[in-house]
Amino acid sequence: MTSFVHEPRLRRAWHAVARADEVTDASVVAVRVCETDLVVWRAPDGEVVAAPDRCPHREAPLSLGSVRDGVLECAYHGWCFGAGGRCEHIPASGEGSPVPPRAHLAAVRVQERYGLVWACLGDPLGDLPEVPEDRDPAFRRILQPVETWTCAATRMVDNFCDVAHFPWVHTGTFGAAAERRVAPVHLEPLGDWYGWRYEVVADNAGAAVTATGQVSATVERRMSTGFALPFLVRSAIEYPATGLHHVLLLVSTPVDDERSLFTFVVWRNDDHTAPADEATAFDRAIGAEDKAMLERVPGTLPLDATTLVSTQADRASTEWRRRLRAWLAGDPA
Repeated sequence: MTSFVHEPRLRRAWHAVARADEVTDASVVAVRVCETDLVVWRAPDGEVVAAPDRCPHREAPLSLGSVRDGVLECAYHGWCFGAGGRCEHIPASGEGSPVPPRAHLAAVRVQERYGLVWACLGDPLGDLPEVPEDRDPAFRRILQPVETWTCAATRMVDNFCDVAHFPWVHTGTFGAAAERRVAPVHLEPLGDWYGWRYEVVADNAGAAVTATGQVSATVERRMSTGFALPFLVRSAIEYPATGLHHVLLLVSTPVDDERSLFTFVVWRNDDHTAPADEATAFDRAIGAEDKAMLERVPGTLPLDATTLVSTQADRASTEWRRRLRAWLAGDPA
């Protein structure tokens, strides 16, 4: 199996760990990223804190504790941690007693963006890629649940960069009308992303009607798909018949080599008449088809250039693997 989660540079990447609206000053979130357990909560100053899920006193999981008014209280001995992970109170020592310097938590870097909380386990190599629609008032942002998929993040990104599986995996949603032959893939920069533009004809039934705003049996989609290292994919869909733009940010976070967190964010320039849940039900159905297939493929994705057999239809995912190998090695892509 090709292990990847212990690669040092992954600790210097931004990984989505939760929805921002689910991290409050009264809730504690436990998450595992690259086999590192974190506890996440919102401190009294409103800032999100993420730190190793281990009390420095006797190493109890802090995620077993509770949060009140932004202060995290350890369930074992009641040690309290506030803004920045600083230890504010040790009940057994009494009020006014000094706090040992090593009692403070070694908080990791966090940021809130695109409605998600992102954590970096080391010194960040760079910032998150730009999604221009997030700053465009014509678009609304729609968040989705964070799920755990029993598959490697590498396989997920490879799948999200692939169009050849559409007619086979997505027959229950849009794939039945898709062309089986994949046109030549021409890769190019797409803002902060790298990918390609293409067009597809998709089935348009059931939940798809709400998503597309059209009632015809099939719809034309002008699409672009691009990746940003290590594990982010952006897919933009334009429906030329109506001018509707539907943009997805596909977010895969490695829990370990064979499990991942997955969520996606949607931006739409619609008139908000369709409830958010209905407008994205079609996307969730597509994701469920991907999940069902990927969870049947064991192990991690080979990242070398020779183990897998690829064709021109796989050019995008092959290029993503090539760039990921170079990035992990610290070489220019």
